Formats: sequence, structure tokens, C-alpha cells
Amino acid sequence: MTKRTGIRDVAREAGVSISTVSKALNRPDGVNPQLVARVRLAADELGYVPLEAARQLRVRRSGLLGMTVINIANPFFAELMAGAEDAVAVAGLRVLVGNSDDDVTKERDHLELFERVQVEGALVTPFGDTGPWIDRLRARGIPVVLVDTMDDSGALPSVSLDDIAGGRMAAGHLIDIGRRRLAFLGAREEVRQVRERLQGAREAVAQYPEVTLDVTWCERTTARVGQQLGARIAALDAAERPDGIITTNDHMGCGVVHGLVSAGVRVPEDIAVIGYDDIEFASIAAVPLSSIRQPAREMGKRAGELLLRHIAGDLDGVTQVVFQPELVIRASTVG
Repeated sequence: MTKRTGIRDVAREAGVSISTVSKALNRPDGVNPQLVARVRLAADELGYVPLEAARQLRVRRSGLLGMTVINIANPFFAELMAGAEDAVAVAGLRVLVGNSDDDVTKERDHLELFERVQVEGALVTPFGDTGPWIDRLRARGIPVVLVDTMDDSGALPSVSLDDIAGGRMAAGHLIDIGRRRLAFLGAREEVRQVRERLQGAREAVAQYPEVTLDVTWCERTTARVGQQLGARIAALDAAERPDGIITTNDHMGCGVVHGLVSAGVRVPEDIAVIGYDDIEFASIAAVPLSSIRQPAREMGKRAGELLLRHIAGDLDGVTQVVFQPELVIRASTVG
């Protein structure tokens, strides 16, 4: 049996005392940053992960599953989480949720926490490059299921939506109602879901030589950011404005509509706006928002069920569940 790497091994590798290792890993604010870096490098090289409590040395099950979501303030992710909780509750498991909040560092911190507390499995909705951290979980024997995206390598089970079809659907709807100057407002391009939605939109636009598509990237996709972008677009000369806007989520879409209307731009007469996700608020906003529907709760439930099967060793090969999007037409595009 392989001997578990301990804190003494890390101290020896880093050339420091055991107490320094403990402080560097648990209370780094009071330790020289270079020393912290040296200790963490030694810990990583040795594969050392501190346990959260000695209790977990005595029991095999933590009773916990880990789940990361990109932004829990977005109701889509709250519904995704609720669906996962519904699925795993039957097995007596609880979900430890990590909100990445559109921040790669936070996302990696959550995955490291899942490793430390030895969750029995993890549901991961990636924001940044999570590959190395997911590999560490799997090396510890912790099953991982991707949610709201698919693994390019085909090595991980996943539950996702056909976002290329969703992007194509959104742009196609705007084109069908006569819009020719389209704008795509989205989060960071490295987020796969966003990148695929844009790909689908470009595929739809490519069929019409007279239709253009401009892209604006932003760090966050909140209602506030959408409102600011809407106001900025409204300040342009009418001839320079888009006449159709696609946003990568409904939060941003509702904000864009508010920013436009507040500045005197008519929606949809002057500019039509379509969002993505079909959150509940989209249907009851002052100008109800057209959207691309994702069945969030069902996706979360399927992901939870898939993870339970993965933990039980009951998956034949890598299972990839792909849901299809649905176009929901409301006043923001058709009046």
C-alpha cells in the first residue's frame, strides 16, 4: 500500500518547519509570500492535500458532493443546482456549492476545497481552464461530471445543451423578422458555451450576405452590465446602432432592454433583443424578453443522476447527454 504523503514530507521537501508548512497552507496572510509559494510548490510536487478534519481519516464517506456554478446570481444556475440536489437527495447526499462568480481563481479554489474535503463526486460547470484541477480530483478517485458543457477530449461524462443550435436559432429569429445589423453581447470568449452560441449565430448570418454581426465582449454578464451597454448603444447615431441584439443570458438581456428604453430607444421597433436561458423574470419583465430556453432544472437532475451512476461504477463508457434548445418569442422581438 502506498504511504500517504504527510506534512512532514512537505516540510522536508521545502526545507522549513512543520509549523511553517501549516501556516503557509492554512493562514498564508501571515507568512512571507515567497515562503508560501515554496511550500505550495513542494505540496503540489508531492501530491499532498491536507484533510479538513481527522474524522475523515476514520470514515470512507464524506456524504458530500461538490458542485461549481459560474454565477449563482443567475437563476439559470440556481435552477441547475436545485435539479442536482433533487437527484442526489435520494442517496442521502448533500451538495457543497462553490460559486465561481465569473472568477477563475475562485473556481480553482472551490475545486481545491472539494479535493481537501474528499467529496464523493463533483459536478463542474467550467468557467476557466479547469483541466488540471479536474485531473487532480480524478487522480484521488473522485468521479467528475461536467454540466452545461461537453468535454473536448471525450473523457468525462457530461450534460449540456446544443449551444451552436441555440445561437443559430437566436440569430435566425432576428433575421426572420427583418433585422440586418446584429450585435452579439457576450461573456469571455474562452467560455465554451458562449463561444458555441456565437458560432451558431455566425452560421445563421453567413447565409445572408446583407446581414452583419458585430461582437462585444465583457468580463461579466449581469443586468447592470447589460444596462450600461444598452445606454451606450442608445447614445450612438441611429444609423450606427444594431437593429437586433443577442445577449448570452437573460440577465444581461433584461438590462440591455432597460438601458435602451430608458434612453428613449423603442424595443422592438428600433432594436429587437433576444436573451438566452429563459429565466422566469424574462416572461414578466416590463418588456417581456424573447429567449432561447434551456431546461435548467432537468439538466441539473440528469447531471446528478449521472454522477450517482458514476460513483456506483454503473456507467458504460462515457455518457454525454445533450439537450436541445427552444425558441421562446416575446415582446422584445415581435412587439
